[in-house]
Amino acid sequence: MKFVFFHLMPYPYLPDDFDERFPSPSLNFPNGYFDPERGNRLYHRYLDELEHAERIGFDGIAVNEHHQTAYGLMPSPNIMAAALARRTERAQIMVLGNAIGIRGNPLRVAEEIAMLDHLADGRLVSGFVRGIGWEYFAHSINPTRSRARFDEAHDLIIKAWTSTEPFQWISPNYEFRYVNVWPRPLQRPHPPIYIPGAGSTETMRFVAEHRYTYMSVYAPTPVVARWFDGYRQAAEEFGYVPDPEKIGLSIPIYVAETDDRAHREAEPHLMWLFHKGLKQGPEIMFPPGYMTSSSMRGLLTAGMKPFPELTYEELVTEGYAVVGSPDTVANRLGELHGALGFGQVIGLFALGDITAEQTRTSMELFAAQVIPELRPLGVASDAVAAG
Repeated sequence: MKFVFFHLMPYPYLPDDFDERFPSPSLNFPNGYFDPERGNRLYHRYLDELEHAERIGFDGIAVNEHHQTAYGLMPSPNIMAAALARRTERAQIMVLGNAIGIRGNPLRVAEEIAMLDHLADGRLVSGFVRGIGWEYFAHSINPTRSRARFDEAHDLIIKAWTSTEPFQWISPNYEFRYVNVWPRPLQRPHPPIYIPGAGSTETMRFVAEHRYTYMSVYAPTPVVARWFDGYRQAAEEFGYVPDPEKIGLSIPIYVAETDDRAHREAEPHLMWLFHKGLKQGPEIMFPPGYMTSSSMRGLLTAGMKPFPELTYEELVTEGYAVVGSPDTVANRLGELHGALGFGQVIGLFALGDITAEQTRTSMELFAAQVIPELRPLGVASDAVAAG
């Protein structure tokens, strides 16, 4: 089993009347509520946490991209990856990922990831995401073009990384008369690629076709099981069985010395994450045309509650998060592995407005007592048994 420390870099200092006055922390939540001095301290704290994760034994340290939101302060995850590249030595640096669907110039992503791969001595993982609905509004891009832009940007980036001669690229969304990326990536043919999925059949088939790594997002266990099974089925149609390491469970985690303490401490911060950070209405999450009708039908029939309506008990019992003592967390993740067959745990430990001390204690307990218990899981024989 592989273990990744994933960071959202949230801005937790929301006004006291946020719940009453603002429908979301994204898109049109005024940036006047961002305090630059607090933000400065947060960035350094969050980078410290990512660097510490490598020291205590995590296999990967991961960042991601969001725009115009207090939910995550990383409009450019590549900058964070660059800050980590020269201050770490062993862990994979994972950009999960660049929102190539909203980029006007995908070649810039190709160039930056290639540079990062060299700075990280070949430890870089490149994730690609489409970007959330509100981010298309934030960039004045029609969300109905999301899938086509993503697919074209992906194909252009891969060709730019792997071609050894200049070429011309003309497609419905992008036009480049000269493509000749310097430098090329250190890893051959290119860094590993991860793509998160939220039930879209198109994404499942895309990831399976290219033999990339498929990641889950926030969802109850039965829904994640359908996503992972859909990816495996798509892989089977392409003639192979994916290695368990090609399947990553992304999930919030909190560990304390006892179950009672863990639940007492985790509850307010998980509620911040799901009730404030993820307070995103469907009109900005899934605008018309952002998803195909079949994928939207699958999302609606999944029966998931809006995140702000979930109780703490539902978050824990339904598999949105894992909370408890080291033994409880190890046992729960072991149960989830048996049900889902993943080979990576992509853990979110910095939960909403959690303190630095609580984050460090939780991640250290996880690294010292949970990782050794679960490390033997996630091999190919387990996946066959789970299937």
